[in-house]
Amino acid sequence: MRVLGIETSCDETGIAIYDEERGIVAHQLYSQVKLHADYGGVVPELASRDHVRKTIPLIDAALKEAGCSKEDINGIAYTAGPGLMGALLVGATIGRSLAFAWGKPAVAVHHMEGHLLAPMLEERVPAFPFIALLVSGGHTLLVRVDGIGAYQILGESIDDAAGEAFDKTAKLMGLDYPGGPRLARLAAAGTSGRFVFPRPMTDRPGLDFSFSGLKTFAANTIAAEGSDEQTRADIAHAFQQAVVDTLAIKCRRALQQTGLTRLVVAGGVSANQSLRAQLAELMASLGGEVFYPRPEYCTDNGAMIAYAGLQRLKAGVFESLSVTARPRWPLDELVPVV
Repeated sequence: MRVLGIETSCDETGIAIYDEERGIVAHQLYSQVKLHADYGGVVPELASRDHVRKTIPLIDAALKEAGCSKEDINGIAYTAGPGLMGALLVGATIGRSLAFAWGKPAVAVHHMEGHLLAPMLEERVPAFPFIALLVSGGHTLLVRVDGIGAYQILGESIDDAAGEAFDKTAKLMGLDYPGGPRLARLAAAGTSGRFVFPRPMTDRPGLDFSFSGLKTFAANTIAAEGSDEQTRADIAHAFQQAVVDTLAIKCRRALQQTGLTRLVVAGGVSANQSLRAQLAELMASLGGEVFYPRPEYCTDNGAMIAYAGLQRLKAGVFESLSVTARPRWPLDELVPVV
């Protein structure tokens, strides 16, 4: 089976073709970073308009890259949520319409399920069950995964997601959009120990997260300490370490509570090198394994949507002719694939 994947949930247009026997045979990605940079964040209407301009040309490019035609495609998968409503509707409408025109089945894919399954695109894949840490600009989740679609939410952020906290703190420090990766680079020049940030919600039971307070703590620290380059680097270092420590503490707690020894980490923040290093140490200490997607599959992309869609199409899941998009869509509402 060969599936065309369409991802348009936010500010990246991702198109990919996944072949069940050969893996990813085409991968096209267009980022809107330059479009939104002047505004310091994503402007939903501009994002939607750019998806309209880019999606069809990228589909054509993907077909050419894979050396195939519409007749060689067995199904179309598109992101239906969660995300920006207008952006989602672009990909969902194009995906469903193409499927109708080509006489192919279509399937709506949950964006976070795509991230969760992204490590399955690698040669070394985790066996079920495992714990998944999903960390991105919009979500921070700890999930017990017993199979595709068999998800139990163990913990989530009650306010800002980890990636959102990175971006907001970076903006406070005067860093350009997208701020998270720039803050991480600045943190590499920071000095450990000069500033100590709290590790929120780690002193109480449970697996939920809260990162909005760290942003406030950073704002107060910046106001009190000034903004010379080394001070900014030291603050960035302290902030990043607080987020990384918090994520690692909650991962350890989830693994110990469930007795599982495999950890999957996915989403944009999973590319953070400090986080990867600390979680590698954690899993080594527990005698377990940690799995990541490669960097280009950490951020939003069509490959993860094509793969997730293929799993559901194989199980006989497909959409009616109606086009739906869900800006909010709890992950544990998905139906298990059997």
